[in-house]
Parts: sequence; C-alpha cells; structure tokens
Amino acid sequence: MPYARPTLTELKQQALQDVQNGGIPGVTRLLRFSVLYVLAMVLAGLSHLHYGFLDWISKQAVPWTATGEYLEAWGALKGVVRKAATSGSGALSFSVSSDGIIPSGTEFQASGNIALIATADSVTSGGTTTIQCAAVATGAATNLAAGTSVVLSSPVAGVQTSGIVTTAFSGGSDQETDSELRTRVLTAFEEGGENGSSADYIRWATAVSGVTRAWVNPLGAGAGSVVVYIMLDSVRASQGGFPQGADGGATQEKRYLPATGDQLVVANAIYGQRPVTALVVVVSPVAQPIDFDVGDLGDNNTTANQSAIKAALADMFVRLSEPGGTIYPNAWSEALGALGLSQFGVVSPSSAIVATGVGYMPTLGNVTFGS
Repeated sequence: MPYARPTLTELKQQALQDVQNGGIPGVTRLLRFSVLYVLAMVLAGLSHLHYGFLDWISKQAVPWTATGEYLEAWGALKGVVRKAATSGSGALSFSVSSDGIIPSGTEFQASGNIALIATADSVTSGGTTTIQCAAVATGAATNLAAGTSVVLSSPVAGVQTSGIVTTAFSGGSDQETDSELRTRVLTAFEEGGENGSSADYIRWATAVSGVTRAWVNPLGAGAGSVVVYIMLDSVRASQGGFPQGADGGATQEKRYLPATGDQLVVANAIYGQRPVTALVVVVSPVAQPIDFDVGDLGDNNTTANQSAIKAALADMFVRLSEPGGTIYPNAWSEALGALGLSQFGVVSPSSAIVATGVGYMPTLGNVTFGS
C-alpha cells in the first residue's frame, strides 16, 4: 500500500494541535497572529517541504519514475543514453550569372527563420550553383522539404540572393523526452546482455535520434544478413513516418551498396555494434494504404467524431502494423469501440488486413463515413 503523504493543511492542523496539547502553562487556544501560531505554521511548511523532498528522492531511486539526469544515470548503467537533438542537412541551389561560387561557411535563411550554413564550397554548372548545407540549430524543424525558399544572409558576387532546397534536409530531430528514454531504459533492464538477438538490433536502431520503431528480418537479404526496417514517426510525420533515403548498408560495409539519408544514419550506428560477420541492411517499409468505410453512424456522423475515428485508426496502425504483418478485425473494432460512439459499423475492410509482400506495411488510407 502506498504511503499517504500528509497535505500542508493536515500538517498545519497537526502542528496547532501539538502546541495546544503540549502542556504549555496558560495556553488553551492560539490567536491567529500570536507567536506560537506563526511558529506552528512555519514548522508545518518546513515539514511539508521535507515530505516533498523525500517523495522526490523516492522517485529518483528507481528507473521507472526517475527523471532528468537521474534517469540518464540509470540508463548509463545499461549503456542507454538520451538521444541528443540533431540538425538537418541537405543541398541548396542558386542561379548564377557567371562562374559564381558560394564559399564554405556562407550563411543562409530558410522559410521559418531557420539559419543554415554551407559545409563546402558550391559546385557551379549550367548557370546554377549547388551547395551542401546544414542547419545551425537542432530539432525536427530543421528538416526542410525540397522546394523550400532560402535566401543568402549576405550577397555573394555573381549569385542571386534567393534559391531553393534541391535535396530535402534530413537527420534533424528533437532531444529525446524523459518518457521516450524511460521506455528504452526499462527495456534494457528487462533484457539480458547483447548477443546479436533481434531485440539487440531493434534497440540499436531505436537508439538513433528520430527512430521510433524498428523491426528485424533475419536473413532478409541472403545468408548472413539482417534486414532492419525503421520508422521515424515524429521527424518524418509529413511523410507518414517513413524514412527518407535509399536502402542499403553502412558506409564501411563493402558487401552491399551503401544507404543514403535516414537509412545510412542508422546503418552506420549499427555497424560498430553488430556481430562482426553480420551484413546489416537498413530499409524503409513499403507503405500499403488501407481504405476504411465506416457506416451506420447515425447522429454520430459529425466532424468531431470523424476526426476522432481517423485518429483512433491511425493510432491502431502505429501500434499494430509491421512489415509483413497482419491486423485482424477485432483490432479496429476495439479502437473505435473505445470512442464511446452509440453506433457504428465498419463496412470495409471486412476481413483481416494482410501485407501483400515482403517489407510491405499496412497504413491508414482514405476514410469514408456514412450515416
């Protein structure tokens, strides 16, 4: 049974009662502004602070309630560290009137007041110069879509001041939250040491900033291979959570074509931790949109309920969908039943959702509604 921490009101009443029952000659009651009354209130307040500190200590003493640096310390015991915020990187292009070159270190401003800096000198060809850049700040907001407008922070001879993002910026992510870190820490404590199991590959992949889900397909690319599927639900929310880049292996892997973009970041992170002979290929699942027809809603067919239904179905796919997996009708019946609708019926799909091929992952498609 959990300990019932006294409230401040209870402590005040207890302090007053102790003074009145303490046998002080002549004290039968306490006036509100008397010295003894004030002292009782002060002592009650100090006791309340002490109880609060002890309560905080008890939370930091175990990994399932620890927060901040104390949670990070528990994670360090299992080699789990908080994912740091990272910045996005990509390429820009500008029109040039001659052989204009943008030098490394040049700064730019992208839409949304995001500062960028050139990481190498630009390459000019056919009236256009292309330059590799990285965001100055960190966070998921630094992932810029192709076509985003950018401007030079200061003029460069022979180069127009405005340009566009030609290679989408990827790799930017926010710092891992306590809740996300705690999940990984507890998983590490539940499991044993690393031995190259499927759980190890999933842990190595999800330790990369931005990666929220991962799955393993042993021998998926032939003998001795391990195929790792990844999703980045927050960083790539605008792309449905699917990684942006080409599937492949790590930069140092000579037995397979190297990946690019998000897949390369994960492949490089796993390369130094995998069993030495394993060929690790990091890939993106293939989206398999599934349309839903929800009918028999009656008076429930409102805009608010339609949004809630879509959100419930989207959450179901995030929780249950996986490459090559199957989702059964009871899953969406439970998801929609939890919304408290007085009536509804799922017209389609009418049977289990089955992935149509290796690596295909069911996702939510269009949702139609009927009364």
